[in-house]
Amino acid sequence: MAEPDGPEDRKPPSDEAHSAFTPPLGVPQPPVPEDEQPTSEFAVPEGVSTEAPTPPPSYAQTAMLPPAFTPAEGVPILRLTKEAPWQDRMRTLLRMPVGDRPLPEIVQRHDVAGPAVPRVLDLTLRIGELLLAGGEGAEDVEAAMFAVSHAYGLERCEPNVTFTLISISHQPSLVEDPVTASRVVRRRGTDYTRLSAVFDLVDDVTNEDEDVTLEEAYRRLAAIRRNRHPYPGWALTAASGVLAGSAAVLVGGDFVVFVAALVGAMLGDRLAWLCAGRGLPEFYQFVVAAMPPAAMGVALTLAGPALSWDGKPSAVITGGLFALLPGRALVAGVQDGLTGYYITAAARLLEVMYFFIAIVIGVLIVLYVGVQLNAELNPESSAPVAEGRPLVQILVSVTLSLAFAVLLQQERRTVLMVALNGGVAWIVYAAMHDTAKISPVASTAVAAGLVGLFGQLFSRYQFSSALPYVTAAIGPLLPGSATYFGLLGIAYNELDHGLASLSKAVALALAIAVGVNLGGEISRLFLKAPGATRGSARRAAKRTRGF
Repeated sequence: MAEPDGPEDRKPPSDEAHSAFTPPLGVPQPPVPEDEQPTSEFAVPEGVSTEAPTPPPSYAQTAMLPPAFTPAEGVPILRLTKEAPWQDRMRTLLRMPVGDRPLPEIVQRHDVAGPAVPRVLDLTLRIGELLLAGGEGAEDVEAAMFAVSHAYGLERCEPNVTFTLISISHQPSLVEDPVTASRVVRRRGTDYTRLSAVFDLVDDVTNEDEDVTLEEAYRRLAAIRRNRHPYPGWALTAASGVLAGSAAVLVGGDFVVFVAALVGAMLGDRLAWLCAGRGLPEFYQFVVAAMPPAAMGVALTLAGPALSWDGKPSAVITGGLFALLPGRALVAGVQDGLTGYYITAAARLLEVMYFFIAIVIGVLIVLYVGVQLNAELNPESSAPVAEGRPLVQILVSVTLSLAFAVLLQQERRTVLMVALNGGVAWIVYAAMHDTAKISPVASTAVAAGLVGLFGQLFSRYQFSSALPYVTAAIGPLLPGSATYFGLLGIAYNELDHGLASLSKAVALALAIAVGVNLGGEISRLFLKAPGATRGSARRAAKRTRGF
């Protein structure tokens, strides 16, 4: 018996096979639904517009766009010319995001293969080191470093300055690793002649009319380092004495007070030099330097009745404090804080606090000895004043600023200008406080603001730093009297009176620093330099509004 056929044998032939959806014979084919109809591959998909694309805006339309948009012709290049100060241009670039900065315009072209990156970074760090060691503000140091790196064609550079460390990072391209170099500033000294020479070098490097190769820049930098100070040691000691004597006369002293303050300050300066030669830190140098002027004041107090002298021995101590108060470090610290460099500002202000504590210790030691010797020092008396002697006050304020400029090792050609600036500061202060009876803090702030304004004008005229034209001019405004009477109150265990006077001294010091910075900012805001463009405006950080 034959086996039944398999499944494949039971299938109908191919011509009889039909789909389950095929209608029977005699039934018409149903129409195909519209949603299942095949479409052409050239049909426009649903949701796609067939309108012609909008043409790009014309040049006239682009020119009418808000300044927030990048113009069609590109971002304009900031040219570093003699007519526009490089400080303002570099501050503008520093405050711009890295992606928004225009490409640097190479000012010094000496190598077809491109700049030698390690040498340019090293030169930049050496320049920044000299500026930071000379007391320049952190923002100005970064601006100088940025200017040098841009002048030699290094883009995507980021300088960074703290109190003792400076660094700069350069990224050759977006896909290459950055190159970073740093340098530590271990020794700092005040020499504004050297500071001005470094600013002249940076100005020549960023000037397209000057040809300064890397070798020439290194040679000039080495010459700046080797240059001796413009004034010998004996001149600095004499300037310290003249400064203290002038300050003593400014607050009401006579010729005897002038001589006593001069001798005390010179002795303190020589003792401080002796301690420095033995390697003692600056803290102890300030302690030692503050003791001789205070001792001279106590000695005059004890000898006054015997000599039938009715002068003001307290003015001797006040004059000695004028020669020691760290006004330069205070102004630089507050300036760094106002410009956003808070770490550097905190370190500078901490340094000022240590110096102030050292002065307090030195003076208090002598005052305690004077109290034990029954010296008639009255902490409740008002601060010494010099009424009815406006010409004498103006003359000694000019002399004080001149002596302060010598102590700061300024160039001889700037000393007279700074002395006149100090005289103007005292005239404004005396007119507001003595004549108009305005608060001493407000009077000091306005006078310091004019000092900062004039100093910024002088620096722009000379294309140099503003510090040499500002620091010495604030000498007549330093709070020597408030500091002395605060210390005297502490010596007599009258803490309320002493702390109130010290608080007033701190307020006056902050008024000086803020006024100087505000005067400089006003000059940059309203006094546009020749050749400056709209794109060179100085940008600032926005207020955080609490977050």
